[in-house]
Amino acid sequence: MPAPQIVKGTAPFGDHETWFRVSGDLECGRPPLVVLHGGPGSTHDYLLPLASLAAAGWPVVHYDQLGNGGSTRLPDRGADFWTVRLFREELDNLLRHLGVSDEYLLFGQSWGGMLAADHAADRPAGLRGLVIANAPASMPLWLREMDVLRKQLPPEVQETLLRHEAAGSTDTAEYFAAMRVFYDRHVCRILPWPRDYLATFMEINDDPTVYHAMNGPNEFHVIGTLRDWSVEDRIPHIDVPTLLISGRYDEATPATVQPYFDRIPNVRWEIFEESSHMPHLEEPERFTSVLVDFLSELKEGARG
Repeated sequence: MPAPQIVKGTAPFGDHETWFRVSGDLECGRPPLVVLHGGPGSTHDYLLPLASLAAAGWPVVHYDQLGNGGSTRLPDRGADFWTVRLFREELDNLLRHLGVSDEYLLFGQSWGGMLAADHAADRPAGLRGLVIANAPASMPLWLREMDVLRKQLPPEVQETLLRHEAAGSTDTAEYFAAMRVFYDRHVCRILPWPRDYLATFMEINDDPTVYHAMNGPNEFHVIGTLRDWSVEDRIPHIDVPTLLISGRYDEATPATVQPYFDRIPNVRWEIFEESSHMPHLEEPERFTSVLVDFLSELKEGARG
């Protein structure tokens, strides 16, 4: 079987451009899976393994959200520019540009999962299915759970984190070393970090404009504009089949994912027992199997 075709390009978005990559054929008769990466301010790189779904007949669209990766960088824009509405509009624009807005699927990971859920709650006519992976339904809930996870770290690590956060010195080597203890437990448990994840991590480090403005210096010290954002009140409006994914050691703890399960009408939840925040990297075979099964069920449901 020949390798799926790969097409890369950019979509004009106002005065800016959104970089995208399409794996597979958008004209194959199946809705593409559009992948929303995390962050905010991350890149598509760590989610590239999802492109393997194209070999199973499902076109996959990756893109870099505005401000990072191959999309337009805007390092001088302030926090008021980087809004949920901006990224919602960018997604809508990309769907139109690719000509898939009449029929598509969404896969959102971490922040991308919240963004995808917010989009789905508007009940767009072309959305056929939704995957919310490793995403909280509420940032205040996320922050409460981060406090729980932080208190499980070694006392000396907790002390180092708190000392630097109070001093505003979260860019020091000592703070980074303490931060890695949390990341190695609850973000990616594969050591050394896989190349795709490391590529994304370095991209954020290269241009942290969006991440720092909306999130903060790291995953568990959220002091940016998203700190009070929640989609809990909107998710009951989601009317497409939805798959929830999380890891047993995930920073997106069960408590942060539970509202999706409780409030979305047609939903199922798969927990990956050997994973943290990156099941697609930590348990790739089971992850692919679960995702292909879900996509196949959507196909059969549409046919029925």
